[in-house]
Amino acid sequence: MRTAHLLLPLAAALALAACAQQDAAPADATPPAASAPAQPATAAPADTAPAAEAITGVSGTYVLDPKHTDVIAQWSHFGFSNPIAHFGEVSGQIVYNAENVGASSVEVTLPLSGLNSHVGDFDDHLRSADFFDAAKFPNATFKSTVVESAGTNQLKVTGDLTIKDITKPVVLDVTINKFGEQPMAKRAAAGFDAVATIKRSDFGVGAYAPNVSDEVELRITTEAVVAEGAAPAAPAAQ
Repeated sequence: MRTAHLLLPLAAALALAACAQQDAAPADATPPAASAPAQPATAAPADTAPAAEAITGVSGTYVLDPKHTDVIAQWSHFGFSNPIAHFGEVSGQIVYNAENVGASSVEVTLPLSGLNSHVGDFDDHLRSADFFDAAKFPNATFKSTVVESAGTNQLKVTGDLTIKDITKPVVLDVTINKFGEQPMAKRAAAGFDAVATIKRSDFGVGAYAPNVSDEVELRITTEAVVAEGAAPAAPAAQ
């Protein structure tokens, strides 16, 4: 019994001492902050692509080469596929004025005899009265009304597209590919690509729209050479 009486005061004393130590700790003491996670290294910005080198235009009248000129039309067929048709046997000329691009011009004739979807029955249907009515309207034509510079090696060509004797304005976004001597023809040549979007119903060729898309994308590539015996002007000063 005496031992128990001695242990109780001792235990109380130890408890009081512990409380005193806690009270002595600074009121604003906080546990050490965890170290911030290392930040990943910031990747260096990728090198920007070099600016396109300007192509030196050469003034002259260039005749389209039908063997290296193609007009491709593409549309959606009920959303299942995006077939294409080619318009070949193209004829025409490009007058390019390197000193004053606005004085340039384009005239093109697309005979429907050159239409080729690679499916004979479909070609016959496209030439029928359901679509182009080629027996009555054998050609489509394009004649520029405005030619503008649209940046390095880019032009915007606005012109009148005529199909089935219906004429509507169309804008071509044109890329200048090259001016120089065509190595096989041994004559000065110029090359261009162009894209445009038209509504076929505007030209009386709207059968099955809108299930077969009314909008048709046109992609054009052409190579043109100066007429034999003609010489182009000197390149424009840069």
